Amino acid sequence: MKRKISALGRASGCVSSLAVLATLVASQQVAAHGYLNDPPSRAFACQKGLNKDCGQAQYEPQSVGETTKGFPNGGVADGKIASGGIELFSALDVQSANRWYKTEILDRTINFDWYYRATHPATKYEYFITRNDWNPNRPLARSSFDLTPFCFVDAGGRLPTDQPQGSDGPAREKHECQIPADKSGHHVILGMWTVNDTGGAFHNVVDVNIVAEEQAPDGWKTVGNITPIQALLAADKVKARAMTGEGESSAYSTEITIANDDEGKPENWAFKLAEQVNQGQTLVRAGVRGEDGAIEPVKGVNKLFAKAESGVNRFELDVQMQEDADAEMKISTLGSGLELTEGRLTMPFPVLTNRKMNIEATVFDAANKPVGSMTQLVEAGSSQLSVDVRSEPGAHELKLVGVTVDGRTTRQDLAAVELGGEGGSQDYDFVYPQGIANYQSGTKVLSEGNVYECLPFPAGAWCKINSHHYVPGVGPSWRDAWIAK
Repeated sequence: MKRKISALGRASGCVSSLAVLATLVASQQVAAHGYLNDPPSRAFACQKGLNKDCGQAQYEPQSVGETTKGFPNGGVADGKIASGGIELFSALDVQSANRWYKTEILDRTINFDWYYRATHPATKYEYFITRNDWNPNRPLARSSFDLTPFCFVDAGGRLPTDQPQGSDGPAREKHECQIPADKSGHHVILGMWTVNDTGGAFHNVVDVNIVAEEQAPDGWKTVGNITPIQALLAADKVKARAMTGEGESSAYSTEITIANDDEGKPENWAFKLAEQVNQGQTLVRAGVRGEDGAIEPVKGVNKLFAKAESGVNRFELDVQMQEDADAEMKISTLGSGLELTEGRLTMPFPVLTNRKMNIEATVFDAANKPVGSMTQLVEAGSSQLSVDVRSEPGAHELKLVGVTVDGRTTRQDLAAVELGGEGGSQDYDFVYPQGIANYQSGTKVLSEGNVYECLPFPAGAWCKINSHHYVPGVGPSWRDAWIAK
């Protein structure tokens, strides 16, 4: 199985020091969602695979840093600035000199670009940066930052996108700011979006290495990353493809073959590939640039650099993985006498696998309409699972899809099942979250055995936000988007 991973990126006052930790009410927590897209916020870098051990943040960069407005006089507590004080995202509050991926800033004129998952009118945007004497090994606090923003944007209470309120989409405009001339090396930028019609604000921290002007006279330009997202196995191959305006340059492309499982560990194969890129090359190089300008490989994310004479303008990573031919998954014998009660049933089913897998189970009725679904990570061996079904008596099918945790191998199985008992289910359009991009006001979904209807405009736009906040009947803010039927 061959996967292509793009390696191109933008690698591409007088105030009180008293911190006030405010508790957010649910209506504030769902007011708006967004993140810094470029340069990437710490959380978005987690989702991109540039950071690891991020906890829930890698799945919801749009919700990270959601807190009350008022920084620095009020707002989130010191030590919780990166997470916004939300426990789900507390992993982002870990702070050290080498903990997080750093975006390389080559030009002091920087364009901050936001992406919104649920838009609300904006009051202002402020951008703060750490002091020159900050300690990168201490938790981020007000004392870490220059508390006068180096860039301020008056948003005038306008929607930040061209989409209706509550919709998702890119920012209408970027914020052109100037990095202060005395800032160089490792810093943290705190971008803040203050929401106009609620008490909320969003904190996004960005980890940067400022090498603008005199810091980069050697001609090296960042043209990609070697990002070790997954473990590889013996005989897998990874290729760093050097791309020019005329296509791939074989002279600057490099490929390695994984020799054993230890070499296939993410940090090890990334280091090996970076070393291989550097062997015999003078115009391209892989590694991390130190403050002395030297570029050396590390066991982690390695940047790819090129000089203009090479003609290389970007790198792409090709990962060619061998399928796990011995992987197995099947539905064991289903029980009989499965009876619906008022159209509902928690249907048990056994699964047998010889690999750790993500299992997706869907029950279809005779018209091939999904009437129940679930997903679960299972260990190798025999597992007893269950799926909530809402249907009518009659013939059904249970469809199972299993994907190994490394994503290299997929297995499928299908079993017929007869459901007896009594009907009584309500009509619905989708089993949540299937087809979520098509949800609109009036859409009915089946979730956790119950039917929910998407609320009228403008709340209807929130139904299609794939976030734990809005899972019908489960998420802390589901009532802002749905009504139980």
